[in-house]
Amino acid sequence: MNRDLVHLPLAVRDRLARLGANVAPATAAARVPPSGELSTEQFFTFWEALGASSPPDVGLRLAAETQVHEYDISSLAALHSPDVGTALSKLARYKRLCGMKEMAIDTKGMEVTIHTTYLHAPGPMPPRLVDASLASLVVLLQRGSGLALAPKRVELSRARSDEPMLLRFFGCPLRFRSERDALVLEERLLSTPFVTHNADLLQVLVPSLDQKLAPLEQASFVEQVRVVVARRMSGERPSIAKVARELSLSTRTFQRRLGELGVSYQHLLDEVRHHTALRLLRKDDVDVNEIAFLLGFDEVNSFTRAFRAWEGTTPKRWRDSIHLWRDRV
Repeated sequence: MNRDLVHLPLAVRDRLARLGANVAPATAAARVPPSGELSTEQFFTFWEALGASSPPDVGLRLAAETQVHEYDISSLAALHSPDVGTALSKLARYKRLCGMKEMAIDTKGMEVTIHTTYLHAPGPMPPRLVDASLASLVVLLQRGSGLALAPKRVELSRARSDEPMLLRFFGCPLRFRSERDALVLEERLLSTPFVTHNADLLQVLVPSLDQKLAPLEQASFVEQVRVVVARRMSGERPSIAKVARELSLSTRTFQRRLGELGVSYQHLLDEVRHHTALRLLRKDDVDVNEIAFLLGFDEVNSFTRAFRAWEGTTPKRWRDSIHLWRDRV
């Protein structure tokens, strides 16, 4: 069961082109099909190539210049919510309709941290995609509230770069080399009312969104398993018993639920190992022997055989091909 799908609409690509982005080579590098339906890896490749050959503010401008009538349906539901807190909750719930990603909202110490995780991410989010995602959220909250709301801070996993540009847009402190890319708000802002609140429109939108989300929620158990396996994968092969325990299930119930969804634990383990291997191979500071250990393989030869079955080549040759592509961009 592979539902790794991200939609990149033609309208978004056209909008990027109007902003001066070099869309054609990015589309070619990611092999974007006419439908715009991509894997997460293709989606990241598109944004990596776009960022390498386009103005540095392309993500920020995409967020600022996207009009309300161009919003996707989940953003419209958020925009017409009664307040900031409800808007964030609706985004977190319905953004799953736009691809395999989870938006987390963590409240701690009078702060609210919002960050998005692509469940099939082959590596860190490309910087310009991060810019567009965080900036779009800020713009939506400002439009909804009618106020010049500013985050408390923006956390970025990248090394310090583009600081003046980002400071001008977000109007708040920036924290580089963070553990994740996130927007941090003061908790008190959650009760800020939205001037765009439209209860009648929400009554129309929400049932339709819930109906579309239902099949995804039924299969979300598989994604939960993938996340737990990835989290526990650090020098060992996570056992069924350990994963079941973390999900507060007995081993028998865990296997039964997977069986009902037509997927085996071994299949999910192989998927996670595959995606994790690709992510780690993109990093130059992790050698192949260490990757094999982290993925729970007894020896590097076993990892090499598995990787050849996944990608048709060895880990070293795959890494070399990525370096060659980066040099050409």
